[in-house]
Amino acid sequence: MLRLLLVLVGCISLGFGFELPRASGQCLVGLAKDWNSSYVTLQIYHKQGNSWVKSGSAWNGRLGKSGLVWGLGLHPLPADTTMKKEGDWRTPAGIFRIGGAWGYERSIRKNPLLPYRQVTPRDLWVEDPESPSYNKHVILTHDPATPWEIKQQMKQDDPAHKLKLFIAHNAAPNIRKGAGSSIFFHIWRDGGGKPTAACTTMDETKLRTLIASIDPSKQPIYVILPQAEYAKYKQQWRLP
Repeated sequence: MLRLLLVLVGCISLGFGFELPRASGQCLVGLAKDWNSSYVTLQIYHKQGNSWVKSGSAWNGRLGKSGLVWGLGLHPLPADTTMKKEGDWRTPAGIFRIGGAWGYERSIRKNPLLPYRQVTPRDLWVEDPESPSYNKHVILTHDPATPWEIKQQMKQDDPAHKLKLFIAHNAAPNIRKGAGSSIFFHIWRDGGGKPTAACTTMDETKLRTLIASIDPSKQPIYVILPQAEYAKYKQQWRLP
């Protein structure tokens, strides 16, 4: 009996029994060479029947300066694994829902069901782990006045952040203190010459195309993993 229990626990820790949500009909896959790579290849898939089919061609992006680490999303976590922490310069790996968009423009090309917010000086994204609003979007009723409010402001007049799409790592309602915040797709710096703090970045044209393609009714998800982990979990998680 004890041996059977240990086997079952081991299976759960390795992800047996988990698979991509059946209701998801849209998936963006990001593959990095290994855990320490800051480069990623991205490919969109859509579901036809029970099969995943590529949509368009793959393109390049950048990840956190120090590579990848397991994040908090839909996926199970390997036992005794290293986890994403605030400020570790690593992109969260795993499977995540894709949320709303934010930007500097009044409107953008997008699916009518995708929420979009034009960023103002009153828009905060809280990265302070001690705050009850950690990793949440907050809209002030006044212009930011305190040093804390100014520090939590969403980026102002920054070309790399003029358009972004939320990646639901460590997201509400299950936010873990200090497990990482403010993870987005946004525009890369220096034409892709620079890595990120933890986000996934790409050419602006590619980002606009990605955002325009996202259909919330298809419950879109982002699978981001090193190549070896993707190959390891592809069959049991039913990855594209």
